[in-house]
Amino acid sequence: MPHTLDADAVRMWCGLALDALGRARADIDAINVYPVADGDTGTNLYLTVESAAQAVDAAFNGHAASAAASRPTLADVVRAMAHGALIGARGNSGTILAQLLRGMADVLADGAAAGDPPAGDGAGAGDCARAGDCDAPAGAADAAGRAPAAGAADADGLRRALRRAADLAYLAVARPVEGTVLTVAVAAAEGAERAAGDVAAVARAAYEGARTALRATPGQLDVLARAGVVDAGGYGLVTVLGGLTEALSGESPAALAPARPRPATPAPVASDGQGPACPADGAPDGGPAFEVIYLLEADDTAVTALRERLDALGDSLVVVGGDGLWNVHVHVDDAGAAVEAGIQAGRPYRVRITHFGAAAGKAGAGAPDRPGPAAVLPDQPGAQNPTGGPRAERATRAVVAVVPGDGLAALCAEAGATAVATRPGEPPASGELVDAVRRTAAREVVLLPNDTDLHHTAAAAAAQARAEGVRAAVIPTRSAVQGIAALAVHEPGRSFDEDVVAMTSAAGATRYAELAVAERQSWTMAGVCQAGDVLGMIDGDVALIGSELAATAEAVLDRMLASGGEMVTLVLGAGLPDEVAERLERHVREEHFAVDTVVYQGGQPTAPLIIGIE
Repeated sequence: MPHTLDADAVRMWCGLALDALGRARADIDAINVYPVADGDTGTNLYLTVESAAQAVDAAFNGHAASAAASRPTLADVVRAMAHGALIGARGNSGTILAQLLRGMADVLADGAAAGDPPAGDGAGAGDCARAGDCDAPAGAADAAGRAPAAGAADADGLRRALRRAADLAYLAVARPVEGTVLTVAVAAAEGAERAAGDVAAVARAAYEGARTALRATPGQLDVLARAGVVDAGGYGLVTVLGGLTEALSGESPAALAPARPRPATPAPVASDGQGPACPADGAPDGGPAFEVIYLLEADDTAVTALRERLDALGDSLVVVGGDGLWNVHVHVDDAGAAVEAGIQAGRPYRVRITHFGAAAGKAGAGAPDRPGPAAVLPDQPGAQNPTGGPRAERATRAVVAVVPGDGLAALCAEAGATAVATRPGEPPASGELVDAVRRTAAREVVLLPNDTDLHHTAAAAAAQARAEGVRAAVIPTRSAVQGIAALAVHEPGRSFDEDVVAMTSAAGATRYAELAVAERQSWTMAGVCQAGDVLGMIDGDVALIGSELAATAEAVLDRMLASGGEMVTLVLGAGLPDEVAERLERHVREEHFAVDTVVYQGGQPTAPLIIGIE
């Protein structure tokens, strides 16, 4: 039976869409030819919707666990859905889908705004992506002269939400191309605007409009016509809209045609979304070599400059989000420069870099990449412990690492890196890093700042090094343990880009924590601390407050290992007794099966203990 557009309906929609994408994932992967034939569009869309669905479930569970045992509102749930999609978006199509969901949430979360877009999201009330997109303002009579009727608020809200979604998606893509998921999204909005009746009828019309537009995509994009397929990202969107239709109407919509390439066409084929036209052969033969994705904390003005810089570096640029949190997707040849652009704009994290040559080799394998802060598809030969055996000749390439203690400096030197030691309260200037680069006498240099506050400094040093003819890249490491992980896979014998990708992946896959002693009473994310309390900081935020260092460290380890881990790295600060390390090693061995521990004497004067989890 028909359902109203409420929190329960959105939860049902997410579940139905996820199930449908799970069934269609392999088929959508198989028709992925544009902009890069890397065979992962279905997988990326599935993972994006999975993240959205998990966020919606968390909103319900959080309200149920509250003292009042309340239920979430529609606004609570659609905002959670949009946020979950944003932080979990994968690939070109997944990133655009996240923006579509954000556009819908903008309207559905604030029906009283009568369709006026919220401030600060990149589009004003009069800013429409395409001519004619704003011809039917909310609350006005539609093209057939119908005025909104009492009780039709759900239907009118869905019409406005789908239009808002299409507008925001066009604005998010640097160079929109027709015949892609963008075209399908506009057709869905137009179908909804033409529909009379209740919210179920509007959803059904949107689905049918999108389905019709999908069938026409081969006539709009030559690469699709040559492959004999429809757009893969568009197919995924129609699948998601089918879930919405079923959630609101209680009936399954008309089935989509099978998403398979014609037999004469080698798989994989068809579309991973939209962006500027790329050679039909895909990145390995003519387009950019890398896909770079990261979350970014930055203000709107910085993101405007970031778009311009990334657009000049590559193609398939999509920047989605708002309110200080963004998801950035771009295809480039210089992955390091794309990450550095994010560093200049704000704080990038969950960096993911994929080499398209390796992605093409894995297309159709049917296994999604393991989610995480960073991932890379190519194998990483030559990985070794930083204190391992002799390395290859490094005259061509060098690593410069900023470290907070003499022990860490010696460890980096053993691994073949040039260490720049910091002193308490005296962070190095960019000139010191440039001097270190010059001392290496290398033609290629990788910089490891190992501190969030030094990212801009490292980026400035890299820019100066490039001006002097050195190829330089900054890996945005935030802790010494991430730098250790990056050094462990550094291999001068492979290409510069592949080395940067492997090091970035290893660093991003390493979670970090620090223990510190509070100097005064203060408010923290974990509550109020007093002078002398032990603070357990995970990924930069205070997560635990304790009275004894070893016990607090055990609690930090337990919390971090609850989500998995294979290797614990302990970096001991100056003056920390060996007994503490022995106690923590014993705790990991007894409480966490098959997790190894390695201990280094870091000698850092400020943090008694640094922890890394790989």
